[in-house]
Amino acid sequence: MAKTDLIMPKLGESIMEATILKWHKNPGDMVKMDETILEIATDKVDSEVPSTAEGILEEILFKVNDVVPIGSVIARINTSAAEPAGNTPAGQPAAPAAETTAPNAAQQQPQQQPQAPAKSPSYQAVPRPSNGQGPRFYSPLVLNIAASEGVSVAELEQLDGSGSEGRVTKKDILQYLGDRKNGNGSHSRPQDEHDQYIPATVTTHAPQVQAQPPQQSQQQFGGNVEIIEMDRMRKLIADHMVRSKHTSPHVTSFTEADVTNLVLWRDKVKKDFEKREATKITFTPIFIEAVARCIKKFPMINSSLDGDRIIIKKDINIGMATALPTGNLIVPVIKNADQLNLVGLSKKVNSLADAARTSKLKADDTQGGTFTLTNVGTFGSLMGTPIINQPQVAILAVGAIKKRPVVIETEQGDSIAIRHMMYLSMSYDHRIVDGSLGATFLTAVAKELENFDSNREI
Repeated sequence: MAKTDLIMPKLGESIMEATILKWHKNPGDMVKMDETILEIATDKVDSEVPSTAEGILEEILFKVNDVVPIGSVIARINTSAAEPAGNTPAGQPAAPAAETTAPNAAQQQPQQQPQAPAKSPSYQAVPRPSNGQGPRFYSPLVLNIAASEGVSVAELEQLDGSGSEGRVTKKDILQYLGDRKNGNGSHSRPQDEHDQYIPATVTTHAPQVQAQPPQQSQQQFGGNVEIIEMDRMRKLIADHMVRSKHTSPHVTSFTEADVTNLVLWRDKVKKDFEKREATKITFTPIFIEAVARCIKKFPMINSSLDGDRIIIKKDINIGMATALPTGNLIVPVIKNADQLNLVGLSKKVNSLADAARTSKLKADDTQGGTFTLTNVGTFGSLMGTPIINQPQVAILAVGAIKKRPVVIETEQGDSIAIRHMMYLSMSYDHRIVDGSLGATFLTAVAKELENFDSNREI
């Protein structure tokens, strides 16, 4: 009997797991090639997983809300069957009942899951020494906390996880650290010299954040209040932001730019541009064009950190922070932004923004970003101190464009004029980017915008 394994697909270099939201097919259902079988979610985007073969869905290995490592076998398809289970000649079902899949997942999944690649230290499968249950997986956040707090593999193995399949969660390890600090835990012992420690995913220069145990009881609120539960995406965003601050020592530099020429040029061409190209030209593609040009001059800004190695990215993939109707945030990525002209950038920016707002982004649309731009001016803010989008090392915020009286230099001397002014701020990872490089790059972007050609043709 020919079978094909359906694998949890790779969804980006920094994504190591995904949550199953919904199964569209049940065991025994006929599936076609590229037909959607399930929906999954990461901290970046929701996505549909298509079938990689045609046949009968024979086995489902994970349930809804299970968190599954990338590369794991999540289902099996019988490709030798041509008809649904009810029409088989022997009259026997071609797949086990759905309720038997959960126990099978616990027994079979460890044998099928590949080890995380050695070059990706942010996620590892740590072997259990003696219970014979196979590898136990830990999320990148749990590994980060364990590494920074000196928790050994032996200690992690003894923790009772409250997550799916006994998985150790952030809450579990923080509770353990709190108990150990207060002397209440059963594992408060000197470290054995033979204990295996989890390699840190950040360098020793990263700031150490003291983990605090979570509150065990619900806080009581008086007065007239409304309590709203965070949705799944907001929880993931919150976790991503906390992890970024924990990983990277943030520094933020500020500058301002006179963007009068840019504003007047856009006002002059925007109607003809929309009529000719069937899309609007906003400030965002102009900002992205300037950023891409400056990254070529300062390639260290377009990098990431892997242990003690700096990985300089040759592709310039600019992420643009986009607000969703729900109030949440997502960052679609413009791939090879330096290879697109202003028309191409405008169309790409608008199509990705529309897809984000209508929940039509694909998994690939949020992958591979090397630098991020956030336009805080869209909502009237003059400036901001953005949080780095890991594993990148810098993020640029552009503020609202305001008319202000400023001193300008002319051939006749200094004078005061009304100009369109904008603040720019950039947060960067001080492990890689020092103040000289960060400020120089930021100033270069400002100059690129100030020197915009007001006679430019599209």
